[in-house]
Amino acid sequence: MERIIKDEKNGLWYELVGDYYLPLLRAPERPKLGKYGRLRYQYLRKHRRAVFDGMQMRGTLNSHLKEINKAAMEMLDRLVRQMAESEGVTEDIKAKDQMSWVWAMNNIEARAEEIVLHDLIYV
Repeated sequence: MERIIKDEKNGLWYELVGDYYLPLLRAPERPKLGKYGRLRYQYLRKHRRAVFDGMQMRGTLNSHLKEINKAAMEMLDRLVRQMAESEGVTEDIKAKDQMSWVWAMNNIEARAEEIVLHDLIYV
């Protein structure tokens, strides 16, 4: 008996283990996700289980998470730029008083991230 065979009907490979042929299956690789993709994954898994399971069954979960991560990063960058501009946080302030610039930018980034989480991740 051969150790590894291929079933032409279903296209699967099987390995002989003892007296039985067991299918050689691999779970799909998890995509490399950023912070926001992982947060969306956790949210869907815990709070929107039906949506999560449906996306997994259709095979669209990974692409959705990648898309959400990309959109969240773009939105965060845009919001930080817009908020810094509207509040007058410029490179001139950074040159004059670095600590106040750092404080202002951290504040802006925290507010922008709250908006991103509310609008993209936890919906």
